[in-house]
Parts: sequence; C-alpha cells; structure tokens
Amino acid sequence: IDVQLAHIWGTRQSKACLDRSLVSSVRFYSQSSIHNADLEEKEQRLSPPLADSSLPAEIQSDATASRQIQRSSPFMDHLQRCGSPSDVLDLTCQYSPTVRQVSNCLTHIWSITKKMSDEQRRYELQLMFEHPAFDSLLQKAMKRVGHMHSDDMAYSLLSMVKLGVPQSSRVVQTFLRTCQENLNDFDEKGLSILASCLEHMEGSTNVVALKEGMRLVVEARLPRIKNVMALQTMMRLLGKDAPLDLKLKLEAKALSMTDQFSLPNTQYMISTMATMGFYSRPLLDVCSKTIKENLQGVPFNRLFTVLQSCWELHYRDFELLSSISDYVASTIDIWTKKQVVLFLSVFENLAFCPAALMEAFADKVITNPDALTRKDLLCVLKVYSSLNYDLQHQRQQFLDSLSQALDSYLPKMSGFELLKAVYHLCLMGHFPSAPLEQLLQSNTLEKFKTTAPRFLPSQERMFQTVDLCLRLERPPLPQPLTVPPSVLGDPGPSSLSVNPLLSQGLQSVLGDQADTMLQEMVVVENFYLIGKDRILEERIICTPHSGFCYGTSKPRGHLAVKIRHLKILGYNPVLVTEHELQSAAEEKRTDFLRGHVFPDHQRSDTQPKVEQPGS
Repeated sequence: IDVQLAHIWGTRQSKACLDRSLVSSVRFYSQSSIHNADLEEKEQRLSPPLADSSLPAEIQSDATASRQIQRSSPFMDHLQRCGSPSDVLDLTCQYSPTVRQVSNCLTHIWSITKKMSDEQRRYELQLMFEHPAFDSLLQKAMKRVGHMHSDDMAYSLLSMVKLGVPQSSRVVQTFLRTCQENLNDFDEKGLSILASCLEHMEGSTNVVALKEGMRLVVEARLPRIKNVMALQTMMRLLGKDAPLDLKLKLEAKALSMTDQFSLPNTQYMISTMATMGFYSRPLLDVCSKTIKENLQGVPFNRLFTVLQSCWELHYRDFELLSSISDYVASTIDIWTKKQVVLFLSVFENLAFCPAALMEAFADKVITNPDALTRKDLLCVLKVYSSLNYDLQHQRQQFLDSLSQALDSYLPKMSGFELLKAVYHLCLMGHFPSAPLEQLLQSNTLEKFKTTAPRFLPSQERMFQTVDLCLRLERPPLPQPLTVPPSVLGDPGPSSLSVNPLLSQGLQSVLGDQADTMLQEMVVVENFYLIGKDRILEERIICTPHSGFCYGTSKPRGHLAVKIRHLKILGYNPVLVTEHELQSAAEEKRTDFLRGHVFPDHQRSDTQPKVEQPGS
C-alpha cells in the first residue's frame, strides 16, 4: 500500500507517493498512515499551552549538555553545527554513526526542533519524515538498542516520542521491551529520563509493564535517591495509581530533602503532588513558603501551574495567594490581558478574592473595555460577581465599562452566553437594559426550549435569579421587563432541609423567651429557605464555608445576593456557619446562637468565624 508523505506530516494533501524502496522503509516505523491532524494532536498533548512542559527544565537542558561530555570527533563536531533535522540526517549519510552517535543524532534533532516556532517545527518535521535517511537512522537505533547505555536508551526513546514517531511502531515498542529487560541497569538519572518519557505515552502493554517494573525499582531504591528532580519525575510516573503506603514513603523522602529544594523544585513539587492526587500538607507548606518569598521574576506558566495545582489539591494558603495577587497587581503591565484573566479565573476557583489584582484589572477595563474578547468578558463577569468584590468609587465606572463591552458582542452571542452574562450582572446588582431586553425577547426565549436536560437545572436557576433580582430590586428600565414562567421551572427549594443542630440550638435559645417564636423552613419569595425568629424578624442562615471568600467573613456569590435581598425585604440576616455548629459543644453552641439572635447578649465576635488561612 502506498503511503503519501502528506499523510505522515505534511500540510498539503496532494503530495506524490514515495518510490517503492522508500515506501517499504516508511512502513517500518509507521504501521499505519499517520495523518497530519493526528500528529498535531500529539504535539498539543505533549506541549500544553497554559503550563510548563511536564518535562523538568533540568532534563531538557541535560539532554543536550550531557551528550557534549565526550571526546571530540569529526562526526560530533559536525553534529553540533547542524541546525535542522535534515542537516543531521544528511550527516548520517556521510558517516556511519556509532551506537552512541545514533542516540546523539536523535537527541540533537529533538533539541533543535523544540526551539523552533510551531510553523517552522511542523515544516522541518515534515522534511524529516520525508528524508530517506530518517528511516535508516531508526533501523540502526532498533538494531543497536541492546548495546546502548541506559541513558542513551532513555534519551533516544524520549526523543522519538517527542518527535512524533508513532508509539505503536516497531522501533518504539522494541525500545520499550529493551528498557524492561535492562531496567536494573538504569541509574537514578536514566530512570528519571525514562519516567519523563512514559508520562506522555499511551497505555500499551509494554508501557504498562515498564511502568510497573519502574514502580518496583523506585520503591526498592527510594532510600538511595539523592536528586530532587529525579524523585519528582518518578513521583509523576507512579501517579494516582500508586499505593498509599508508597505515596507516604515518597512523601517522607521528599520531606527529608527539603533543604535541597530550589525555587523550581518547589513549584514543580506542587504540580507533582497534583499529578499524583496526593495531598501532603507539610510538603505543600514548605513549598508555599519558598514560593511566596521568591515571586520576583517567576514566569506566568509556573505561577499559573502552582495555583491550578493548589485548586486540584484543595489546598489554600492565604499568605501565598495574597502574595501572588499583590505581585501580579504590582507588575500588571508585564502580563498580557489573557494571563491576568486566567489568574483571576483560578483565584475564583479557589474562592479567594485577590483584592489588589481585581482593583488593578478594573482600572485596565475602565481605560479600555473594548480590549476584552467575548470569552474574556464572560470570565471577568463570572469572577467579579462570584467574589463580590466592592470596587467602591470605581464600581459604577467598571460596571458601565463591562456593559459597553457586552453591548458590542450582543449580535454574536448565543442565548446561553447572553443568559450567563445577564445573570452575573444581576448578581452584581447591575441591570443594563440592552442585554436584558434581548434576553427576554420571545425569539431568544424560544431557543431555550431545546436546552439539553443536563443543562436545564443550571439554566432554570439563572433565570430564577434574574427574575428575583428584577422583582425585588426594581431597577429603572426604559420598559418593564419580566421573566416568563415557562423558563423558570420549579423555583421552590424543595430539596433543602433545616440543619438539625441549628434547630436544636435555636429552640434552646428561644425556649425561655415568652414573646418569641421560632419558625423553621420559611420560604421567602418562593426562593430563599431560612429560619425565622417571628418577633425579632431575624433571618438565620446556616451556610458552609464555601459561601464566604476564603480567609474572610465576606459572603460571596449566591449568599451575598441572598443577604442583599433579605435586607431589601426588611429582614436582618444572621449568618451561622455549619463548621461553627458542628465543632461547638451543645452548651457553647447555645451561647453562640444566643449572642447572634439577641443583640443584648451579643459577643464581640459577631461575625462568623472563617476557615483559618492556610487550610
């Protein structure tokens, strides 16, 4: 079967077929035709756009530097001067490379291509796959792999995988089997390189077997590992499937090496724990301390990866988050708009309000609202409405700027995007007429009838909130607007129930008060569920810590809107956190509630206690 080069790497689909000898060679390393889209997908998987490559920088540089520590030879001198994969392949036609030099060639090709732009890399790799000598080089690598040093074997396999040689090909599978057979000969460095390679590979039989073999080797050699980078790479390889007892051994080993941690080590350790799905509070605290003391000059990818990993691990350190927020805010001009929006988004995921950054970014938006893309705008609306940050004197300017940007995108927005935008603006108490009118037009509402069932609860909840905001806050609009019942669904909080600890505590508090009465499960405006002291008109709201911005007593999101609406209705909301109810003994719980319900007995700490920073 003829194999067209365009199907291997090219961007053009009208390439002529290779001659017969070259076609048979191509079959050797490509068991099936590989389309350009498939290889592009491999590139994307190996090089995610928002994070550092998962291959540590030490290994990346080592791949070139360590190979130069050899006796000088004409071949090696020429190899170092090669600036493209085709140059390297031409060189292999002039010389007959040794076993070591075959590995050097593969590594050098990877080293020079990874420094190229995406477009140049794609073109150069196309030429490489078309070059007759590439197949010959892979044949030599496969035949001589058994004679390679373990480091050369690992670097060669890593280079082939990075270059896009199909993982199911004979050459890659031969290298995997040979690595299995010689695993005991791999030192710490070789295992680390091999682990970096396997991290990107699909789960074939040989990959799974090699990973299991490495797990056994790592466990046996763990006490002797002395290199932080090697330990981290192996931790990533073992991943989420590693037994808990092995994860604990790895934690102990890492803690014993903390005095060796460089700044990149600490950043990489946090993302490594996220990759493993392993939460180690002592290790995270050590890393956080180093990072927050050395933020100056840390690039975006590393900072973003640290924050994203903290979110994945459900780990929050108030000082770390505050330090990053302050640092990004103070250097906001060096970051792109997209980077700042991504920072804001991950902070919102962590339920942390980066006050300094939100203030600084609001200035940018006010100055140039048209710079926001539609996607950026939706993200900014979500972040600022969720975190309930009060911009004070800048508030109206900021909201007007967001409305201006939103108006420019109205003709292009889908119905669901428009609903989300209006919903977030309503959460912030802002009601621009143009998007509201467009959302509530009959032709727009008609589109929501075809919403997929899995999105329906979210859609109905947003419409219910918009409806409630319009009815209670009565914004001045050019024409009265109402949300039709057809998109509201069932707004009643029927699935909610009263907290039994709150009920018992309030009954104890009010038991000796003749002029008061407790009403439970009171539904206000057919939407909010509260407990009510009938005479005092107190509204007792029991809420989880997630209702507050992390490290503060400031309500956020739906809780903030609920409080705003209850105040409009003339009630005095009293906030009680679930944690306070659950952690206090019965007598202290009663005293605590009495202090909140009756001002005369109120203690000095009337605000709900919040989760301690660092938890």
